Amino acid sequence: MPLTTLDPHTALVVVDLQKGIVSLPTAHDADTVVQRSAALAEAFRAAGQPVVLVNVTGGAPGRTDQQQTGGARPEPAADWAELVDELGVQPEDHLVTKQTFGAFTGTSLEQYLRERGVTQVVLTGISTSVGVESTARFAHELGFNVVLVTDAMTDRSQESHDHSVASIFPRLGETTTTSEVLAALAGRA
Repeated sequence: MPLTTLDPHTALVVVDLQKGIVSLPTAHDADTVVQRSAALAEAFRAAGQPVVLVNVTGGAPGRTDQQQTGGARPEPAADWAELVDELGVQPEDHLVTKQTFGAFTGTSLEQYLRERGVTQVVLTGISTSVGVESTARFAHELGFNVVLVTDAMTDRSQESHDHSVASIFPRLGETTTTSEVLAALAGRA
């Protein structure tokens, strides 16, 4: 379904577009996801709307089936958690560092959005089925209108990406494209 509207107080939330994650293999071209997210960030800033840039530096402590076995995990590169330069981080951007899949758990994100009267979040990033989907689930449960920009996100696998987009996202919000969001922002001016 296309985007119906942008609320007067809408924030862009860019999930995990950081050097270490962007360098991993993905189902879609990560550079395109970064470019589209950067274009949205620039447009949101120009429209005076909040831009939230999220990175991840750890993980939840619980055991999982997918934990690595057979030795210690190698140390990530020193710049692994740094946001990619293309996002053009600005002083007014809100930076969120998370330790879990979603950007709301254990962070100040909800408080930041509420203090600014935000009622809608527009989500982009990597990975579709993990960081983006987890953030979308919490946003939906917290009562935010959720917009998922499906051409500005990707996953490690095409199957995971497609499942989130086709089966999960329609239950959490509206799916749309970068061009539709840019057009909606331009229509406000």
